[in-house]
Amino acid sequence: MYAAFWNNKLVTAIDEAEKVKNALVKKKKNHYFCPHCSQEVQLVVKAGTAYFRHQPGEVNLAGEKDEHARSKNLLKIALMQAKFSAQTEVTLASGQLRADVLASPRLAFEVQCAPLSEAEFNHRHLLYRQNGIKDIWLVGKRHYLTREIKKSQLIFFRENKLWHNYYFEINPYQKILRLKFNVQREPLTNLIQYQSTNFALSKSGLRQLWHFQPQLITYNVNPRAQKSYLQTQIMQKSTKGLRIAAQLYQNHLTIDDLPNWVYERFRPVKSPDNITLFLHQA
Repeated sequence: MYAAFWNNKLVTAIDEAEKVKNALVKKKKNHYFCPHCSQEVQLVVKAGTAYFRHQPGEVNLAGEKDEHARSKNLLKIALMQAKFSAQTEVTLASGQLRADVLASPRLAFEVQCAPLSEAEFNHRHLLYRQNGIKDIWLVGKRHYLTREIKKSQLIFFRENKLWHNYYFEINPYQKILRLKFNVQREPLTNLIQYQSTNFALSKSGLRQLWHFQPQLITYNVNPRAQKSYLQTQIMQKSTKGLRIAAQLYQNHLTIDDLPNWVYERFRPVKSPDNITLFLHQA
Protein backbone atom coordinates (compact mmCIF):
# COMPACT_ATOMS: atom_id res chain seq x y z
CA MET A 1 0.00 0.00 0.00
CA TYR A 2 1.67 3.20 -1.18
CA ALA A 3 -0.58 5.89 0.37
CA ALA A 4 -2.24 6.48 3.73
CA PHE A 5 -3.87 9.21 5.78
CA TRP A 6 -1.82 11.24 8.25
CA ASN A 7 -3.46 14.14 10.09
CA ASN A 8 -6.43 13.76 7.71
CA LYS A 9 -4.18 14.24 4.68
CA LEU A 10 -3.33 11.60 2.10
CA VAL A 11 0.43 11.06 2.05
CA THR A 12 2.60 8.69 0.06
CA ALA A 13 4.99 6.17 1.54
CA ILE A 14 7.82 7.51 -0.64
CA ASP A 15 7.38 11.07 0.63
CA GLU A 16 7.17 9.94 4.26
CA ALA A 17 10.25 7.77 3.84
CA GLU A 18 12.14 10.74 2.42
CA LYS A 19 11.16 12.81 5.48
CA VAL A 20 12.45 10.05 7.75
CA LYS A 21 15.68 9.90 5.79
CA ASN A 22 16.17 13.67 6.03
CA ALA A 23 15.09 13.73 9.70
CA LEU A 24 12.15 15.99 8.89
CA VAL A 25 9.72 13.72 10.80
CA LYS A 26 9.63 14.04 14.57
CA LYS A 27 10.99 11.14 16.58
CA LYS A 28 7.60 10.39 18.13
CA LYS A 29 5.59 7.77 16.27
CA ASN A 30 3.41 9.05 13.44
CA HIS A 31 -0.03 7.48 13.14
CA TYR A 32 -1.02 6.54 9.60
CA PHE A 33 -4.42 5.13 8.65
CA CYS A 34 -5.60 2.98 5.76
CA PRO A 35 -7.79 4.92 3.29
CA HIS A 36 -9.93 1.81 2.70
CA CYS A 37 -10.70 0.35 6.16
CA SER A 38 -9.49 3.22 8.44
CA GLN A 39 -7.29 0.83 10.47
CA GLU A 40 -3.90 2.09 11.61
CA VAL A 41 -1.01 1.11 9.35
CA GLN A 42 2.76 1.12 9.68
CA LEU A 43 5.33 2.82 7.44
CA VAL A 44 7.93 0.32 6.21
CA VAL A 45 11.15 1.60 4.66
CA LYS A 46 13.46 -0.84 2.90
CA ALA A 47 16.32 -0.46 0.48
CA GLY A 48 14.94 1.13 -2.65
CA THR A 49 11.28 1.01 -1.63
CA ALA A 50 8.74 2.20 0.94
CA TYR A 51 5.15 1.20 1.67
CA PHE A 52 2.47 1.04 4.34
CA ARG A 53 1.25 -2.25 5.82
CA HIS A 54 -1.51 -3.21 8.23
CA GLN A 55 -0.67 -4.30 11.73
CA PRO A 56 -0.80 -8.12 12.12
CA GLY A 57 -4.38 -9.35 12.27
CA GLU A 58 -6.05 -6.07 11.34
CA VAL A 59 -6.62 -6.93 7.68
CA ASN A 60 -8.44 -10.11 8.65
CA LEU A 61 -10.44 -8.29 11.29
CA ALA A 62 -11.57 -5.57 8.90
CA GLY A 63 -12.38 -8.10 6.20
CA GLU A 64 -14.31 -10.33 8.57
CA LYS A 65 -16.37 -7.41 9.85
CA ASP A 66 -17.32 -6.41 6.32
CA GLU A 67 -18.06 -10.01 5.33
CA HIS A 68 -20.19 -10.47 8.44
CA ALA A 69 -22.18 -7.27 7.96
CA ARG A 70 -22.83 -7.91 4.26
CA SER A 71 -23.85 -11.52 4.93
CA LYS A 72 -26.37 -10.57 7.62
CA ASN A 73 -27.93 -7.86 5.49
CA LEU A 74 -28.26 -10.02 2.37
CA LEU A 75 -29.68 -12.91 4.38
CA LYS A 76 -32.21 -10.64 6.06
CA ILE A 77 -33.36 -9.23 2.70
CA ALA A 78 -33.71 -12.72 1.17
CA LEU A 79 -35.71 -13.95 4.17
CA MET A 80 -38.00 -10.92 4.07
CA GLN A 81 -38.61 -11.54 0.36
CA ALA A 82 -39.56 -15.08 1.35
CA LYS A 83 -42.20 -13.66 3.75
CA PHE A 84 -40.20 -14.06 6.99
CA SER A 85 -40.27 -11.19 9.47
CA ALA A 86 -36.48 -11.22 9.62
CA GLN A 87 -34.48 -8.89 11.87
CA THR A 88 -30.77 -8.56 12.59
CA GLU A 89 -28.97 -8.31 15.93
CA VAL A 90 -31.96 -9.41 18.04
CA THR A 91 -31.35 -9.76 21.79
CA LEU A 92 -32.67 -13.03 23.25
CA ALA A 93 -32.51 -15.10 26.45
CA SER A 94 -32.73 -12.10 28.78
CA GLY A 95 -29.76 -10.44 27.12
CA GLN A 96 -27.51 -13.53 27.16
CA LEU A 97 -27.75 -14.07 23.42
CA ARG A 98 -27.92 -11.92 20.30
CA ALA A 99 -29.07 -13.52 17.05
CA ASP A 100 -27.33 -12.37 13.89
CA VAL A 101 -30.56 -12.86 11.95
CA LEU A 102 -33.82 -13.87 13.62
CA ALA A 103 -36.06 -15.15 10.82
CA SER A 104 -39.01 -15.98 13.09
CA PRO A 105 -39.64 -16.59 16.81
CA ARG A 106 -38.45 -20.18 16.28
CA LEU A 107 -35.70 -19.82 13.69
CA ALA A 108 -32.36 -17.99 13.86
CA PHE A 109 -29.28 -17.78 11.63
CA GLU A 110 -25.74 -17.28 12.91
CA VAL A 111 -23.08 -16.04 10.48
CA GLN A 112 -19.63 -16.99 11.76
CA CYS A 113 -16.73 -15.26 10.03
CA ALA A 114 -14.33 -14.91 12.98
CA PRO A 115 -12.72 -17.69 15.05
CA LEU A 116 -15.03 -19.43 17.53
CA SER A 117 -14.15 -21.80 20.35
CA GLU A 118 -16.09 -25.00 20.91
CA ALA A 119 -17.04 -23.80 24.40
CA GLU A 120 -18.51 -20.54 23.09
CA PHE A 121 -20.36 -22.36 20.32
CA ASN A 122 -21.84 -24.86 22.79
CA HIS A 123 -22.91 -22.04 25.09
CA ARG A 124 -24.76 -20.19 22.34
CA HIS A 125 -26.23 -23.35 20.80
CA LEU A 126 -27.57 -24.44 24.21
CA LEU A 127 -29.18 -21.05 24.82
CA TYR A 128 -30.99 -21.33 21.49
CA ARG A 129 -32.25 -24.82 22.38
CA GLN A 130 -33.37 -23.73 25.84
CA ASN A 131 -35.41 -20.96 24.23
CA GLY A 132 -37.02 -23.23 21.64
CA ILE A 133 -35.18 -21.71 18.67
CA LYS A 134 -33.57 -23.69 15.86
CA ASP A 135 -30.16 -22.19 15.08
CA ILE A 136 -28.66 -22.56 11.60
CA TRP A 137 -24.97 -21.70 11.32
CA LEU A 138 -23.46 -20.27 8.14
CA VAL A 139 -19.69 -19.85 7.98
CA GLY A 140 -17.56 -17.25 6.24
CA LYS A 141 -14.37 -17.60 4.23
CA ARG A 142 -12.16 -18.35 7.25
CA HIS A 143 -14.09 -21.59 7.88
CA TYR A 144 -14.66 -22.79 4.30
CA LEU A 145 -14.15 -26.53 3.85
CA THR A 146 -11.21 -27.75 1.81
CA ARG A 147 -10.03 -31.32 1.22
CA GLU A 148 -8.63 -31.60 4.74
CA ILE A 149 -10.95 -31.07 7.67
CA LYS A 150 -9.91 -29.02 10.71
CA LYS A 151 -10.98 -29.69 14.27
CA SER A 152 -12.35 -26.13 14.54
CA GLN A 153 -14.82 -26.87 11.71
CA LEU A 154 -16.51 -29.85 13.37
CA ILE A 155 -18.85 -27.70 15.49
CA PHE A 156 -20.63 -26.36 12.39
CA PHE A 157 -21.69 -29.72 10.97
CA ARG A 158 -25.28 -30.96 11.02
CA GLU A 159 -26.88 -34.17 9.78
CA ASN A 160 -30.19 -35.19 8.23
CA LYS A 161 -31.54 -38.06 6.12
CA LEU A 162 -31.46 -36.19 2.81
CA TRP A 163 -28.04 -34.55 3.01
CA HIS A 164 -26.26 -36.75 5.59
CA ASN A 165 -23.42 -34.73 7.14
CA TYR A 166 -23.73 -31.20 5.76
CA TYR A 167 -22.15 -27.78 6.12
CA PHE A 168 -23.29 -24.27 5.15
CA GLU A 169 -21.01 -21.55 3.74
CA ILE A 170 -21.98 -18.00 2.80
CA ASN A 171 -20.32 -15.71 0.27
CA PRO A 172 -21.85 -12.21 0.37
CA TYR A 173 -19.67 -10.95 -2.48
CA GLN A 174 -21.01 -13.58 -4.89
CA LYS A 175 -24.40 -13.46 -3.10
CA ILE A 176 -24.64 -17.20 -2.62
CA LEU A 177 -25.23 -19.85 0.01
CA ARG A 178 -23.11 -22.95 -0.53
CA LEU A 179 -24.29 -26.30 0.79
CA LYS A 180 -21.64 -28.99 1.14
CA PHE A 181 -23.38 -32.27 1.80
CA ASN A 182 -22.75 -36.01 1.95
CA VAL A 183 -19.50 -35.08 3.68
CA GLN A 184 -17.50 -38.16 4.63
CA ARG A 185 -14.09 -38.64 6.15
CA GLU A 186 -11.52 -41.09 4.83
CA PRO A 187 -10.99 -44.24 6.94
CA LEU A 188 -7.86 -43.04 8.74
CA THR A 189 -6.85 -39.58 7.47
CA ASN A 190 -8.36 -36.11 7.93
CA LEU A 191 -9.15 -35.89 4.21
CA ILE A 192 -12.81 -35.61 3.24
CA GLN A 193 -15.05 -36.06 0.23
CA TYR A 194 -18.21 -34.04 -0.31
CA GLN A 195 -20.78 -32.86 -2.82
CA SER A 196 -21.49 -29.17 -3.20
CA THR A 197 -24.15 -26.92 -4.69
CA ASN A 198 -24.82 -23.17 -4.61
CA PHE A 199 -28.06 -21.30 -3.96
CA ALA A 200 -28.66 -17.63 -4.67
CA LEU A 201 -29.12 -15.38 -1.64
CA SER A 202 -32.66 -14.58 -2.74
CA LYS A 203 -36.25 -15.66 -2.32
CA SER A 204 -35.98 -18.23 -5.13
CA GLY A 205 -32.62 -19.49 -3.86
CA LEU A 206 -34.02 -20.11 -0.39
CA ARG A 207 -37.03 -21.91 -1.86
CA GLN A 208 -34.73 -24.20 -3.85
CA LEU A 209 -32.71 -24.90 -0.70
CA TRP A 210 -35.79 -25.83 1.36
CA HIS A 211 -36.80 -28.43 -1.25
CA PHE A 212 -33.36 -29.68 -2.23
CA GLN A 213 -33.25 -33.50 -2.56
CA PRO A 214 -29.89 -34.52 -4.04
CA GLN A 215 -28.69 -37.79 -5.49
CA LEU A 216 -25.98 -38.96 -3.10
CA ILE A 217 -22.89 -40.52 -4.64
CA THR A 218 -20.66 -43.31 -3.29
CA TYR A 219 -17.02 -42.42 -2.76
CA ASN A 220 -14.00 -44.62 -3.43
CA VAL A 221 -10.82 -44.79 -1.41
CA ASN A 222 -7.45 -46.46 -1.93
CA PRO A 223 -6.97 -48.95 0.96
CA ARG A 224 -3.23 -49.22 0.28
CA ALA A 225 -2.84 -45.46 0.61
CA GLN A 226 -4.69 -45.58 3.93
CA LYS A 227 -2.41 -48.35 5.22
CA SER A 228 0.68 -46.51 4.00
CA TYR A 229 -0.53 -43.37 5.78
CA LEU A 230 -0.90 -45.36 9.01
CA GLN A 231 2.58 -46.87 8.69
CA THR A 232 4.05 -43.40 8.15
CA GLN A 233 2.25 -41.98 11.20
CA ILE A 234 3.59 -44.81 13.39
CA MET A 235 7.14 -44.55 12.01
CA GLN A 236 7.22 -40.77 12.45
CA LYS A 237 5.78 -41.10 15.97
CA SER A 238 3.12 -38.48 15.39
CA THR A 239 0.46 -37.95 18.05
CA LYS A 240 -1.97 -40.08 16.03
CA GLY A 241 0.70 -42.69 15.28
CA LEU A 242 1.68 -43.10 18.93
CA ARG A 243 -1.96 -43.36 20.00
CA ILE A 244 -2.83 -46.03 17.45
CA ALA A 245 0.41 -47.94 18.06
CA ALA A 246 -0.41 -48.04 21.78
CA GLN A 247 -3.95 -49.27 21.06
CA LEU A 248 -2.65 -52.05 18.80
CA TYR A 249 -0.01 -53.09 21.33
CA GLN A 250 -2.54 -53.28 24.15
CA ASN A 251 -4.73 -55.53 21.99
CA HIS A 252 -1.80 -57.70 20.79
CA LEU A 253 -2.39 -56.68 17.16
CA THR A 254 -0.35 -55.43 14.23
CA ILE A 255 -1.65 -53.36 11.33
CA ASP A 256 -1.74 -56.55 9.23
CA ASP A 257 -4.22 -58.09 11.69
CA LEU A 258 -6.82 -55.40 11.03
CA PRO A 259 -9.85 -56.26 8.85
CA ASN A 260 -10.08 -54.82 5.34
CA TRP A 261 -13.00 -52.52 6.15
CA VAL A 262 -10.75 -50.50 8.46
CA TYR A 263 -8.90 -49.27 5.35
CA GLU A 264 -11.90 -49.21 2.99
CA ARG A 265 -14.89 -47.65 4.74
CA PHE A 266 -15.55 -43.92 4.85
CA ARG A 267 -16.82 -42.54 8.15
CA PRO A 268 -18.95 -39.63 9.41
CA VAL A 269 -17.00 -36.41 9.95
CA LYS A 270 -17.23 -36.55 13.75
CA SER A 271 -16.40 -40.25 13.97
CA PRO A 272 -13.03 -41.47 15.29
CA ASP A 273 -10.71 -43.31 12.91
CA ASN A 274 -11.73 -46.81 11.86
CA ILE A 275 -9.03 -48.52 13.94
CA THR A 276 -10.47 -46.96 17.10
CA LEU A 277 -13.97 -48.00 15.99
CA PHE A 278 -12.82 -51.57 15.36
CA LEU A 279 -11.08 -51.89 18.73
CA HIS A 280 -14.13 -50.53 20.55
CA GLN A 281 -16.27 -53.16 18.86
CA ALA A 282 -13.85 -55.98 19.67
